[in-house]
Amino acid sequence: MFRSVSALLLCACLLSPGLVHAVTGVAFVHGTGRQTNALNDYWTQDFVNSVRQGLPNTANYLVVNCDFEQYMWDSRAAGCLATQLHGFITSRGITDLVVITHSNGGNVMRWILSNPTYDSRYPTIIQRTRWVNALAPSSAGTPLADAVIAGNMFENALGWLLGYQNDAVRMQQVSWMAYYNQNNLAGTSGRPALPKGFWNVVGSDVSSGVFSGNAYCGGYAQSVGLEFTQNWLAGCSDGFLNCTSQNAAGQLWFYDYQRSSSGYVLNHNQSRRPCFGLDTILRNDL
Repeated sequence: MFRSVSALLLCACLLSPGLVHAVTGVAFVHGTGRQTNALNDYWTQDFVNSVRQGLPNTANYLVVNCDFEQYMWDSRAAGCLATQLHGFITSRGITDLVVITHSNGGNVMRWILSNPTYDSRYPTIIQRTRWVNALAPSSAGTPLADAVIAGNMFENALGWLLGYQNDAVRMQQVSWMAYYNQNNLAGTSGRPALPKGFWNVVGSDVSSGVFSGNAYCGGYAQSVGLEFTQNWLAGCSDGFLNCTSQNAAGQLWFYDYQRSSSGYVLNHNQSRRPCFGLDTILRNDL
């Protein structure tokens, strides 16, 4: 409801006589990991190229590459993100920025939105942002991070997913994120609202049956791995995050099955892939 109203108000403003038309851009913000080629290694060109077709100028897109193995406020994380977003905005004259985040990328972006005086570049980024589309954000952390940091043999099973023990994984422990949400971040229950919309796409389950066609989108091995890690999570989860974590900050846009083709679910890997019409939904949103 609120999202629809916001979009209508934006369109009305842009169509009003005497007002300059917006220059729309989209930025893709990856999750945990040290990325140098997120286009190919994290999102895939098929996903990014499909989504950016919704832009009036398809060249106005940015794929962020930062070191998100750090705490969200670190200069290599939020500082790097701010550098790339601010440079994109100013160099291309972007006045209407849609930010698409995945997983821990939502936390880094939420740090910027929550702390406008922390960095001189933050106010411009916030002012130019229309909203954030947060794909499976880890807003309340994950029990899997607790398991990894505990340093038991479970760590080895999760290495491919989390990258072992680093500060970003440490930060995403459930109790740690509860502290940050209460003291450093906006958008969660009982806290100030975020200055711009933070809209959650929530993955609710994992399909890994060998005869399930939807298990193969994004890679069958990843689906099997996320089916295994789901054993440590709640019934509603994407194999990495509980649904409650994905919807802990901002507002719900939709659960996967509500908008995906054939009502398919999106596991944590599939929510950054062109699976079941997700790319088309994001494209149309631009």
